[in-house]
Amino acid sequence: MKKGLMYDARSIASRDPAAKSTLEVILLYPGFHALVYHRIAHWFYKKKRFFIARFISQFARHFTGIEIHPGAKIGSGLFIDHGMGVVIGESAEIGDNCTIYHGVTLGGTGKDKGRKRHPTVGNNVLIGAGAKVLGPFKIGDNSTIGANTFVSFEVEPFSTVVGVKGRTVKKAGKRVDNPSESLDQIHMPDPLSQEICKLANRLQHLENMICDIGRASSENSQPLNKKNENNTINK
Repeated sequence: MKKGLMYDARSIASRDPAAKSTLEVILLYPGFHALVYHRIAHWFYKKKRFFIARFISQFARHFTGIEIHPGAKIGSGLFIDHGMGVVIGESAEIGDNCTIYHGVTLGGTGKDKGRKRHPTVGNNVLIGAGAKVLGPFKIGDNSTIGANTFVSFEVEPFSTVVGVKGRTVKKAGKRVDNPSESLDQIHMPDPLSQEICKLANRLQHLENMICDIGRASSENSQPLNKKNENNTINK
């Protein structure tokens, strides 16, 4: 149930440490302005006034840098931080109290009209800057999509997904793998780093095996050499 634009503004002000007041959000935040325009455009869209709805959304796109199709369904308390380059498709659905950073795409696949082609985002989901979420699947409640992650599959609730080709690295707050190192700056394991570390460990193990074999061969050959030397002297 939508709680109104004032709730949206207060929610943004409470979650953005840079916001000094709710009034600042209302007057100066493009993410909030995009929501205002979308509420109006979506009303016309539901009334089947598609041209007017699309005109309002395109005006908002030029004014805010955020493109939201008037058909998209957006819950309460959405925080679009900075917002430049955000694209939200026609059949996308976003739950309550979500956070979306700049450069995010909630895009579709396929060309079938009248069918759902865009993702459904649950409640309390965070989508990092530059992430691309493409397809008619669901991002579960309380999940996190890392920056620049590409997601094309269903994400369970309380999951964390990172990587250029997204991989689930946490489920229900617990890591799926046990990485030897975590190199990122936002406390999320790096699946590519995990694979490199595993390969490095295997390479080190193989090198140790080769050294042990070489050492054993050297030790075994020394008595034979001494025996051959003794036989030569006796002759």
